[in-house]
Amino acid sequence: MRLTRRGRVALVATGAVLVGAAVAVPLLKPNGGRPAPETGTPTRTLVVPEGWRASQVYDAVDRTLGLPPGSTRVALDKAHLQLPSEAAGNPEGYLFPATYPVAKGATPESVLRQMVDTANDEFHKAPVAAGAQLNALNVYQTVTIASIVQAEAATKADMGKVARVVFNRLQRGMPLQMDSTLNYALNRTAVHTSIDDVRMDNPYNSYQRLGLPPTPIGNPGEDAIRAVTSPPAGDWLYFVTIDPGETRFTADYTEHLRNVAEFNARHQPSTQPPLPSGSPSPQRSAVTRPAATPPAH
Repeated sequence: MRLTRRGRVALVATGAVLVGAAVAVPLLKPNGGRPAPETGTPTRTLVVPEGWRASQVYDAVDRTLGLPPGSTRVALDKAHLQLPSEAAGNPEGYLFPATYPVAKGATPESVLRQMVDTANDEFHKAPVAAGAQLNALNVYQTVTIASIVQAEAATKADMGKVARVVFNRLQRGMPLQMDSTLNYALNRTAVHTSIDDVRMDNPYNSYQRLGLPPTPIGNPGEDAIRAVTSPPAGDWLYFVTIDPGETRFTADYTEHLRNVAEFNARHQPSTQPPLPSGSPSPQRSAVTRPAATPPAH
């Protein structure tokens, strides 16, 4: 089983423990920090960290422009964003993480267009298009997987292996079982994941649904995209971060259970009773990591 990096969770489900972690992300400048398309001198900057969801971006635009909450979300229909047909007008995944200059007179529509235009510039470069084709994906699917990798990987160094885990599970017809997708459906981050949660009937519930979620679950950055287009070779199906900087990937479920047990031994508070033993069924495989500090919102 699997948890998002955005919060700390421990779930005992037929003996499996789910744990999530958080990492800080670097910031990127679109095309060298090119100015906003509006006329006027940039007087403010808008920072969009890697992995932010669209809802977080909308709130940040409202704050930057000094608008009432909800203004940017309402402006979506008027923005005429250049999104792929699969997005059905939803810009999730295409609000490219960067530091944007915001000129006087900027509007929610113009800021959103700049983000989406930057994303299209990045996603349609030759390496991304070639990598997507090599993996039998279209660009939108590549962005969707990259958003999962962005949410799940504990470090930049882990991103390629996490991408390979996703590909290996898809190729084997296994559910992804990523809590990052489940938490996206529930619009939450640092929460306890219950058995009822993983049984929820929702297209983003990757415990119950095969394949990819219907949309990206956040806005991935350059490193996550690169990890998906050029993942390392490997047969990994499971991973757990024992401690910060120590993530163990394996294709062997028994070995993974040993790794999870080691994590529990290191991190289980002594005031709590021991966790129940036992193994989930093969269809409830574990992919787990411990938690760190959630990203600032």
